[in-house]
Amino acid sequence: MQSTIALVDDDRNILTSVTMALEAEGYRVRTYTDGSEALRGMSSNPVDLAILDIKMPRMDGMELLNRLRQGSNMPVIFLTSKDEEVDELLGLRMGADDYITKPFSQRLLIERIRALLRRERTAKAGVDGDGGEKPLARGDLMLDPGRHLCTWKERQVSLTVTEFLILKALAQRPGHVKTRDQLMDAAYGESVYVDDRTIDSHIKRLRKKFKDIDDDFGQIETLYGVGYRYKDA
Repeated sequence: MQSTIALVDDDRNILTSVTMALEAEGYRVRTYTDGSEALRGMSSNPVDLAILDIKMPRMDGMELLNRLRQGSNMPVIFLTSKDEEVDELLGLRMGADDYITKPFSQRLLIERIRALLRRERTAKAGVDGDGGEKPLARGDLMLDPGRHLCTWKERQVSLTVTEFLILKALAQRPGHVKTRDQLMDAAYGESVYVDDRTIDSHIKRLRKKFKDIDDDFGQIETLYGVGYRYKDA
């Protein structure tokens, strides 16, 4: 099935060139020049993935992401400028799945899109007994990849695809340390590179989501200079 992508940027040159590149790859593209227009459009007609510029008039990418995350966990990629490091990290903590720095290679963007959509399909495809992964239980944690469902103490935790895959990689082997490189491979695949800060931001976001439900949550442990592990029961 053809995937639909929302492209939100106030630079019309980027809208035109990226739209042409994505349509050549077989994607449907909806373009928006500001966040308010994009929020209305995506609320009435949901898409499979969104690409958001951070700096936009009327409603910037940060606010748009925050509003979108209130009702959707679709994959989101941020477009940032080289001087927006703080913004990109904040965006990841708010729930973006990835970011790309301008000026960017369209081929790189397409590879990131493919990786995110592939992970989204994998996370939601199948059910137990029909080729899908079995649910994973670790004490109060339950992960059901077939339904992209995560619960903690029987309360649902809403996770992005990236967050779900990172948590699953950690919970599969409690007590064993996962390096950042291993978590990158688990969440993004070996063909896509992201830096250490991206993984750290996703871990911070994961912890916050669980602590919003349970102040005592401390299952994801940091081993400084090494990586992360899921606390053994």
